Amino acid sequence: MNPKHFLWLLTAFLLVYTALTIAQQPKKVPRIGYLSLRSGAGDIDLAFRQGLRDLGYIDGQNVIIEWRFAEGKRERYSLLAAELVHIGVEAIVTNSGVDPIVAAMKSTKTIPIIFETGSDPVARGFVVSLPHPEWNLTGVSWMAHELGGKRLELLKDTIPKLTRVAVVSGPDQQNYDVQMRVVESAAQNLHLKLQPFRMQNSDDVEKAFTAVTRANIRAFFVLVNPAFGAFRNKIIDISIKNRLPGIASNQDWVNAGGLMTYAPDRIATARRLAVYVDKILKGTKPMDLPVERPTKFELVINLKTAKQIGLIIPPNVLARADKVIR
Repeated sequence: MNPKHFLWLLTAFLLVYTALTIAQQPKKVPRIGYLSLRSGAGDIDLAFRQGLRDLGYIDGQNVIIEWRFAEGKRERYSLLAAELVHIGVEAIVTNSGVDPIVAAMKSTKTIPIIFETGSDPVARGFVVSLPHPEWNLTGVSWMAHELGGKRLELLKDTIPKLTRVAVVSGPDQQNYDVQMRVVESAAQNLHLKLQPFRMQNSDDVEKAFTAVTRANIRAFFVLVNPAFGAFRNKIIDISIKNRLPGIASNQDWVNAGGLMTYAPDRIATARRLAVYVDKILKGTKPMDLPVERPTKFELVINLKTAKQIGLIIPPNVLARADKVIR
């Protein structure tokens, strides 16, 4: 055989062999870290998973979601975030407030962090601006404090004769001053007087609501605080026992028996986080993905609870509800 022909055949064989070997090698399945406060396959977690599925990603097949939950212990976030970085995830998705974002930021300066938060990410130093995040963070912010005035207005519309409102805050209350400024401004326009009540733990709930009823305050307003989830049900039970209507910032409150809430559609928000993951896995950098703000907000009313506390929801308020639990 001509040496040139032999060399050509050998080269062709090596090229084909290399191509077949590469084709046979399993593709690396991307891993996505998911950092949150509580487990239990909540609606938001499931919505995120479904959002990925809608984009063609199936957990355990062509993507692996590394679920990490602090189980109500926020001090665990740093350890969990470091663990996600150690196993080499392609991105870290966070919800449940500021703490998981901070923990992820301290653990990595390069892995994309996709957040869902009610805080102002610019004021918190997470991004330089909403249109141009600049660093390795981006996501969705629903600016929860800005909705405080709307919630207070809805509470007043529901109880037209209302004159005083208890403002309930929780342990390590985030953005307390910012939230209170918004609520106080709205209260002044609505001719309402506010009385703050702080709860540091579950034992404080009954004490606080006893003080509320003794002060003849007939409604309460819950500031945004992820930590409230730990004793949310106790607050709801005691408020119903004392026949006190209240409004909160999370639909979970209404689902658990709270009276009403006005908040962004967090199911839709969770699906948007999946869109961010898709873009990042396809090569887009976080700094090129503007921070979004929700466009859909929902008023949810629990008529079963209204009946329990002897409250008739005015027709004009009921007509504005996006969802009604009967």
